[in-house]
Amino acid sequence: MSATHIDHIGILVADLEEAMARLGPLFGVAPAVRELADVGLRVAEYRAANVTIELLQYASEGESFARSVMGSRLGLNHISARVDDVERSLAELGAAGMRPMEGFPRRGAHGRVAFFEPDGVTGLLFEVCQPDAHAANEERHDG
Repeated sequence: MSATHIDHIGILVADLEEAMARLGPLFGVAPAVRELADVGLRVAEYRAANVTIELLQYASEGESFARSVMGSRLGLNHISARVDDVERSLAELGAAGMRPMEGFPRRGAHGRVAFFEPDGVTGLLFEVCQPDAHAANEERHDG
């Protein structure tokens, strides 16, 4: 079995600008910031050599698809594994007892994604991500 490639780690923050100001010096680069209005989320991505760190802020106080999936607890929220085929991963992980959340798979910030029900021991969410072809090619060329 090959090692899992972690695509990104999601951290839920109360204030995206303040979080970027605090964590920017740690990462040393400006993040890519995006608005994902369809799910009610603002995202700042710091791309390190070996993993992307996502800072996530809800776009509003009201209900949104993102809030229904990720909850309201600030801090480390989810770990996303990169996969070649989301459908195959759903089948394999489903056979191991993991259940995808309602509404998945679907289009996400990086490509086709699926979140699974929260882990009862760690409280973390697990996601699989099949990156868009251009994102996967960039990763191969960047090292």
